[in-house]
Amino acid sequence: MDISPTEAYKLFLRNPNAFATSAPAPGECLTAYRQASERGESVLCITVSIKLSSTYNVALMAKEYAAQEIPGVKIEVMDSLTATAAEGLIALAAAKAADAGADLEEVINVAKDIRNRVNVYVLLDTLRHVYRSGRVPKIASQAGTLFNIRAYFSVHEKVHLAGIVRSQEHGIEIMFEKMRGKVGDKPIHAAVMHAYAPEAAIKLKDCVAKEFNCKDLWLTEFSPVMGYACGTGTLGVAFYSEA
Repeated sequence: MDISPTEAYKLFLRNPNAFATSAPAPGECLTAYRQASERGESVLCITVSIKLSSTYNVALMAKEYAAQEIPGVKIEVMDSLTATAAEGLIALAAAKAADAGADLEEVINVAKDIRNRVNVYVLLDTLRHVYRSGRVPKIASQAGTLFNIRAYFSVHEKVHLAGIVRSQEHGIEIMFEKMRGKVGDKPIHAAVMHAYAPEAAIKLKDCVAKEFNCKDLWLTEFSPVMGYACGTGTLGVAFYSEA
């Protein structure tokens, strides 16, 4: 059953312990390849980091099946080395290149260039659920919740703890400092993300627009997978600067 992220978060809040996630099956990837092959002679599949999910390996397996079913279509699978809207920004840049007439090799080169430049920072509203990711011990998660501590992360290949803060405002301040250190005065392409926190996300988007020279600025919900591992109220910014 297909539901929106908002609907998924409502289910999560109703019963977090009944909420679970899994990687796609090879058949689902094969269906995506089949559908894409109806629109072009080559396909570039960009996946979440292999160190965060088995999706990359599943996509490679589906590629082998596709070689038998749609042999005339060239398929390449690329590890984004990231996740969330950072992966989406890579895919958007690749799609724009393809739409402008670039061939598969040129599209892959564009995707790799953005992959090398894209960054993402994620600010949790609670540490209550983060132990589910397997990257934070449950006792540390419980202690953080008790003392109302918030954590913020970066993502490159895997999730990296970037720091601890006591308030959302302070966390956003620090994220902006880190963003400035990455992009300087260059124009940026950015996406603001949230997990069931639309009002906070709109406020964050407005702040990003004021603080940075944005060529593109998107507002989107996190995948429900983020709700499972990070809890609702999570905010984030994915971005890369002009070369």
